[in-house]
Amino acid sequence: MATKNKVKRFAPKLHVRKGDQVMVLAGDDKGKTGQVLQVIPDKNRAIVEGVNIVKKHVKATQNEEGGIQEMEATIHLSNLAVLDPKTGEPTRVGRRSEDGESVRYSKKTGNVIK
Repeated sequence: MATKNKVKRFAPKLHVRKGDQVMVLAGDDKGKTGQVLQVIPDKNRAIVEGVNIVKKHVKATQNEEGGIQEMEATIHLSNLAVLDPKTGEPTRVGRRSEDGESVRYSKKTGNVIK
């Protein structure tokens, strides 16, 4: 039985964006904070600076030296909480309309998240 590839019409609205300061809620790096470097919406994952460090064996090329490199691996979005810009505490994110634009805001304090 063949499966059809489901095409998504709209990009999902995620609570995390590139550049956000986030805190890890679960896993080996629980409690660590960092900036989101990349978000992968189709896999619901993100790469956070300094979090979930793994060692990758890299083969040498003409330009680069080989060896073991440390790099950030992806982490699931459900394990991340956005930090409130004013208090620095983890918070849930809501959406509301201001001046005809949809803005994200902190559910704890009501502050707009840039």
